[in-house]
Amino acid sequence: MVGPHEEKTALVRKSARLFAAASSGTGPVVTVILRKGYGLGAQAMGAGSMHAPFLTLSWPTGEMGPMGIEGAVRLGYKKELAAIEDEEARSRAFNEMVDKAYVRGSAVNAAAFMEIDDVIDPAETRMRLMQALKSVGGFDGKRTGKKRTFVDTW
Repeated sequence: MVGPHEEKTALVRKSARLFAAASSGTGPVVTVILRKGYGLGAQAMGAGSMHAPFLTLSWPTGEMGPMGIEGAVRLGYKKELAAIEDEEARSRAFNEMVDKAYVRGSAVNAAAFMEIDDVIDPAETRMRLMQALKSVGGFDGKRTGKKRTFVDTW
């Protein structure tokens, strides 16, 4: 989470260790988005970037975006919403923008232009994970080549 309260508690700074640890891993990473994959949380669970995983899957219920949908609409359309003087009309416009943003952030739509490799039936999850790990081939857990140094962030 990010925001004023989190900034006061230094949550992002303190949780940066998760990003550093995940990015220094050497094994294959497979990400499965079940519901919401937003912002820093999604990046952290995807080994520091949604480009890093060997495979990124989502259930049909998955959503993706840089931040929560409502917050993104409030922030991204702040001027447009403020320009609407009638509170009821502003609320309707906000709800319409949120509805459109949910469509754009849905797993099926996000798979067309973002980092999701496939949207799968939840019943296929175990099989797809096993296929992905088998396709990596030859990973026996032993490191080859130079070890990446882990630099603690704090």
